[in-house]
Amino acid sequence: MSGPRPAKTAMNDDGPSSNGASSRSWLEKLGRAFGGEPRTRDDLKELLRDVTATGLIEGDTLAMMEGALEVDELQVRDVMVPRSQMVVIPEQFELADILPLIIESGHSRFPVVGEDKDEIRGILLAKDLLQLVASEKEPGLEELLRPAVIIPESKRLNVLLREFRVSKNHMAIVVDEYGGVSGLVTIEDVLEEIVGDIDDEHDADAIADVQRIEDGRYLVQALTAVDDFNDALGTDFSDDDFDTIGGVVVAEFGRLPEAGESVVIGDWAFKVTSADDRRLHAMEVSRA
Repeated sequence: MSGPRPAKTAMNDDGPSSNGASSRSWLEKLGRAFGGEPRTRDDLKELLRDVTATGLIEGDTLAMMEGALEVDELQVRDVMVPRSQMVVIPEQFELADILPLIIESGHSRFPVVGEDKDEIRGILLAKDLLQLVASEKEPGLEELLRPAVIIPESKRLNVLLREFRVSKNHMAIVVDEYGGVSGLVTIEDVLEEIVGDIDDEHDADAIADVQRIEDGRYLVQALTAVDDFNDALGTDFSDDDFDTIGGVVVAEFGRLPEAGESVVIGDWAFKVTSADDRRLHAMEVSRA
């Protein structure tokens, strides 16, 4: 008969004696965290970071999990493309006008508008138009339009993502409390809050938002967030009315400026270096 079995070594959560025990310990903690025990969101994030430190999940996975947790705290207004930067198709455009716009923008969905951006006629999918072009039929724009989904700025991102999945829509028009169009949002905008920036072939040659040309002079992309612009140049422009520095500049002009035009806002001079008849692209910025 064999002798008595050796006593098992005691283990605790804070001092695992082996990798296997460590894994079980952290998994037990993680299981408890999701098992209904009251914990704050910050506590849960701290636990996930601790688990990452043990190697049980990768850093990229942690970033996505934290992004998923943050999505239900964000509203559409936090991620939407602002009205001033929307690429739209006027309903009176002919095919010869529409195709270059589609090719230049690289987008696949376009709001079709009446006299201004508040008059949303519908959504045009590039594939619908191109199929008609390929079939050599004479396309009527109104026949191609799909209904526009209208949502308020205050809608939660997690709710919007669920609606996108159920309805199969990938774009929604965002309106303010008065019913005016304030921007648009796509399913990609929501997913990027979880997985980070999603670059496609049209983003491959993207350049930095703020580039120093020489001392005191910067090349700034119009879509640069006001907060990012402030951080880069040490300015204090308000983002209460506009999300991008391009929106601030266009508002100061009171119209869409042309390349070569300049305006001074506070202590800073903005010279338009790139613009077309639809939007402002880039500016050279220096001290006034």
